[in-house]
Amino acid sequence: MRVVKAVCVRAGRAVDLFMGVDSSGRSHLLQAVCHYADAEGHHAAYLPMSELIQFDPTIFDGLEQMDLVCIDDIHLIASLPDWEEAMFHLFNRLRAADVPLIVAASDIPTHLNLSLPDLISRLQWGLVFHVHPIQEDEKIKTLKDRAKSRGFELSDEVLRYIMHHGKRDLTDLLSVLDQLDHASLSAHRRITVPFVKQVMGW
Repeated sequence: MRVVKAVCVRAGRAVDLFMGVDSSGRSHLLQAVCHYADAEGHHAAYLPMSELIQFDPTIFDGLEQMDLVCIDDIHLIASLPDWEEAMFHLFNRLRAADVPLIVAASDIPTHLNLSLPDLISRLQWGLVFHVHPIQEDEKIKTLKDRAKSRGFELSDEVLRYIMHHGKRDLTDLLSVLDQLDHASLSAHRRITVPFVKQVMGW
């Protein structure tokens, strides 16, 4: 949370980057920044390039009206001239409007195979936070905290079962938690191991 707050208070100074390998939690951290900004009464936009790359770069239009813009998996635009140019112009518009931009990527800017030198230069202006893979106990704590924030608790038995049978990626684990939460509310049942088996088909 200290990193989340530190990034948020740097508003408008430069682009900051969360760098880490897949499953390191960089996306989770980026989303946490957006949630924190929303909780503080700001309008934050989270754009996952893994989902948006199939669309037109005009999706960046108007983002300078936001209070915070977070772009995930920016390395996916490498060698896509239209997207790289759109990203470059977005950076300039956000900076002119004093809107902070935070991105997440698999590596440092110079190692992302970007073909636009000016974009690489812009991405080097801010801080780079190296996100290390999340340890097992940290994932369990995150699941417990997320469940608690939603008004329910997960027993250690249920947590062990989820960790043993589900994918270990934090994003996937949180997705499982979302599914169980919705199913539990719909069925008016507590989340137990038999219930997890039934919902997830494990």
